Amino acid sequence: MERLNEELELKDVVMTKKRFQGMVEQTVNDLSLNYLDAILYLCEKYKLEVEDARKFISPVIKDKLEADAKRLRYIHSGDSVLPIE
Repeated sequence: MERLNEELELKDVVMTKKRFQGMVEQTVNDLSLNYLDAILYLCEKYKLEVEDARKFISPVIKDKLEADAKRLRYIHSGDSVLPIE
């Protein structure tokens, strides 16, 4: 999996769902964060608006984010779904 250079600006990279998924997974593993915190961390680190990050969340990350949210009791199990399209 490719790693982004720390000095590399996010604006210098064409962001895709696959690239963002890799960044989120790497952050979860490297920093031992849950998926929501990893996404927020990346948004802050690269000065990306949270609303803009929404379009880069892949179905895989959405499923893991939803599982984390249920585990942390941010949403109830069952019919609750995250409002991410």
